[in-house]
Amino acid sequence: MLPLLLATVEAAHTAAAEPGIAEKFGLEPKYVLIQAISFLIVLGVLYRFAIKPIIATMDDRAKQIDSGLKYATEMQAKLAATQQETAALIKAAQLDAQKIVDESRKTAKELAERQQKDTADRVADMLAKGQQSIELEHRKMLDQARGEIARLVVTTTERVLAKKLTDSERAAYNEAATKELTVI
Repeated sequence: MLPLLLATVEAAHTAAAEPGIAEKFGLEPKYVLIQAISFLIVLGVLYRFAIKPIIATMDDRAKQIDSGLKYATEMQAKLAATQQETAALIKAAQLDAQKIVDESRKTAKELAERQQKDTADRVADMLAKGQQSIELEHRKMLDQARGEIARLVVTTTERVLAKKLTDSERAAYNEAATKELTVI
């Protein structure tokens, strides 16, 4: 053990005889302390005037981005709701339009049928009136023809008999001829 202890002591003397790191690099504790204070001052100034405003700006930007994302999400939800509402309104409008078209067709069909019926009734009335008018004309013509035929019969009878008929005889012959002709 002793040799080990002696070797350690001798190594310590050798290390002490050699220059240390501080001496090798020319470090002096007072300059190191001044350098450290200067670094802390520069660090404080940088933190106060550069790092802190940058962090605040980054936080504001992060908040703006978050609010923008929330707004975009809300707008997407509103857009989807509006699209569904619009689709429902369009569907309702299409159904209403279809009802209106169906009602219009039904009304038009009823109106056309009513006008057709009215026209058919008018035509039937016109035909009936025309038929009545034709029948009246026919009767008139028959009456005129009967009267003319009766007059001709009386005239012929006068000529055949070669005598002049009195008014009462003429009326009697006319009446007899008319009765005969109405049977025909």
